[in-house]
Parts: sequence; C-alpha cells; structure tokens
Amino acid sequence: MNIANSTELICFLILGVIIITGSLGVVLLDNIVYSAFLLGGVFMAVAGFYLLLNASFVAAAQILVYVGAVNVLILFAIMLVNKKEDLKPIKGLKLRRILSGGVCAGLLALLIRVNLNTKWNIPGPKSIGELSTERIGEHLFTDYLLPFELASILLLMAMIGAIVLARKDVLVCDIGTGESVNQSLVEKSNSPLLINQSQKELP
Repeated sequence: MNIANSTELICFLILGVIIITGSLGVVLLDNIVYSAFLLGGVFMAVAGFYLLLNASFVAAAQILVYVGAVNVLILFAIMLVNKKEDLKPIKGLKLRRILSGGVCAGLLALLIRVNLNTKWNIPGPKSIGELSTERIGEHLFTDYLLPFELASILLLMAMIGAIVLARKDVLVCDIGTGESVNQSLVEKSNSPLLINQSQKELP
C-alpha cells in the first residue's frame, strides 16, 4: 500500500467516524440546536466522501444545497419556535421508541445483508475527473430534463408555502372604538401616533 492509498483510507475512516457519531448525536441529543449543527457536520462529511470519489461538482452541490440551504432553513425554523411553551408529555413514548428502534435495526440488517451479498466491482471504473461536471450537465438537460424541471417547480411551491406560513396578519385593536384594525392600515402611517396626537392638541 502506497502513501496515496493509505492517506485515502485514513480520510475515509475519519469521515466515517464523523458521520456515525454526528448522526447519533442528531438523534440522541436533547438540545435541538446542537442537533442541527451536528447535522451540518454530517453533510460536510458526506461532501468529503464525494471528494474522495473525485466528484467535485457533487461535493460542491452537497455543501451549497444541504449545508447552505437545508441546514440554514432548519436553524431558522428552530429560531422561530416558541421556547417558552412547555412540551406536553407524549403517551406511549417508550413503546414508540421500541418500535422505531426495531424498524431502524431491521433496515440496518437489510443494508448489511445487501452489502455482503453484492459482488462489488473493485476498484471500479476509472475516474474521468473534471469531465464529470460536463457529463452531469448533459444528463440534466437531456435524459433527466423533466425531473429537473419538476424539482425546480416543487422547490418554488415549497418556498411560496413557507412565505405564506411565515407571514402573519396581526390585527390591532383600536383603543377608542374597540374595533379591530387591519395591519395594512396600520403600516401605512409612517409617523408615530403619539406625535400626531400631540400636534393636534396644540393650539
């Protein structure tokens, strides 16, 4: 084994340990903020795996999409959560944990079985290096054009839905009449109300 192969093996082991420990931390930690940051670390480690496979474009897309968009969106959702609200106790929590653990263990056993029974083509095809970006672009705009456009429409719909859910129409109650005032009417006045009232009272 030469230096390049040993270095690649060491990087693979380090990234594997980061992904396993980070994934366990995301699931097991009680603090949701720490879980979100560990999830970002897992995404970065997966991008490192793509770099080991000489897939630089996929690694860059992994960082831009998952770390720069999905993980940041999760952090914003965490910041919008009302932390003062106490969490209600969940009925049958132990039973749910046992069932979910059994499902995860079954999926893990299935993946291990597939890994052991599959005849992997090692060392695999020769890497094409920088031409991989061109190949991915050709496939996206020829063979996979329809799924690519549908994914963009789906992301646009999700963004519009997030804007609609995040927008809150606050109804302000008028002190004098007691009637509710729409927020759009309140936002039209740029000057403070107290200053206007004091100016009206002056002779």
